[in-house]
Amino acid sequence: MAAIKSIKAREVLDSRGNPTIEAEISTGKFSASSIVPSGASTGKYEALELRDKESRYNGKGVLKAVSNVKDIISKKIIGQEVDVEKIDRLMLELDGTENKSKLGANAMLAVSMATCKLAALKQNIPLYSYLQNISGTKKLSLPVPMLNIINGGKHAGMENDIQEHMIMPVGFKSYKEGLRASVEVYHSLKSLVKKKYGSALLGDEGGFAPKVESSHSRLELIKEAIEKAGYGEEMALALDCASSEFFYEDHYKMGDKKLSAGELIDFYKELAEKYNIISIEDGMDEDDWEGWKELTSKLGNKIQLVGDDLLVTNVNKIKRAIEEKSCNALLLKVNQIGTVTEAINAAKMSFDNNWNVVVSHRSGETEDTFIADLVVGLNAGQSKFGAPARSERTAKYNRLLQIEAELGNKAAYTKLR
Repeated sequence: MAAIKSIKAREVLDSRGNPTIEAEISTGKFSASSIVPSGASTGKYEALELRDKESRYNGKGVLKAVSNVKDIISKKIIGQEVDVEKIDRLMLELDGTENKSKLGANAMLAVSMATCKLAALKQNIPLYSYLQNISGTKKLSLPVPMLNIINGGKHAGMENDIQEHMIMPVGFKSYKEGLRASVEVYHSLKSLVKKKYGSALLGDEGGFAPKVESSHSRLELIKEAIEKAGYGEEMALALDCASSEFFYEDHYKMGDKKLSAGELIDFYKELAEKYNIISIEDGMDEDDWEGWKELTSKLGNKIQLVGDDLLVTNVNKIKRAIEEKSCNALLLKVNQIGTVTEAINAAKMSFDNNWNVVVSHRSGETEDTFIADLVVGLNAGQSKFGAPARSERTAKYNRLLQIEAELGNKAAYTKLR
């Protein structure tokens, strides 16, 4: 079997115009590359994204990460077989830190994802099939997408605010039909926003960012857009609250209003009942374990409660959350943990404990469609790629359309209800 012969790395740009790293790996006959995304509201327990912190790109350059791939990682893995589990293990040994601060999670992930793509090419199988094989998934499915159509919080330049207001096409027969309906709602919302607010400015993830201070008002807008597009209960809603952004030592703050954990949970309960919300992500602060337990106790039997900053795709955090009954779903972000193997292990632990898994993008995305294949290969059933706008988002939606056409009746659209 052909081994890895060369590794290249370069500094490229993400969807916000910030530097990120691309790695390219070759056996001579086959070559594959991957680009790493970057988050805006990042959890403090995420694996370290290595930045240069010098004058170039306002300190956001990634030449150190590029150098780590070229000068350190390459020496360890050139000559190795194209096996992501082995390559990831070698990089983890080489880094040797808790949070990948030596090599950088961005440097490691670029190599990890490129290795998966290269292995799929070598075996002449689709990337999702390779990911299915290494994860041990028995079947494949097309996910129900979460589409962020109204941005708030940091993604829209606002403070003390819910970050994402999403729709989920749960009542459709296929991914293709669900995506079409979601796009129709998105354009229906666009016309409403233009009519009511004069312009339809977009946030980082392609959702609209009207100057609406109340989540109730935003959700009413979405509800009106759904009805205008001709849909009803088959289009559910979801929130990413990013509550660590509005937590202040011993209280939460929505706008200027102070809330205790219990008051915030009551607020979520009211929203969920009124607006057909079936999923809430990061409802409590990343360190508010008691708040998470209370949230799950009160709402966990009714809706999906997704841990993002709380879990950071880390098996140790997931294990604690399972033991303490802190949530019931994982938001899987490969760049939070830094290798594909570790991300798969996080998904497996979640599945084994009857949790749901949502495979997610970052707000600083790239044209790389790796996570579209990942959500299918893991049979995760839910994806989160942003709005159906901006090419770094639509690339993933389009990749899922390709996979759906390729699989035909071999992969059904996930049923959440």
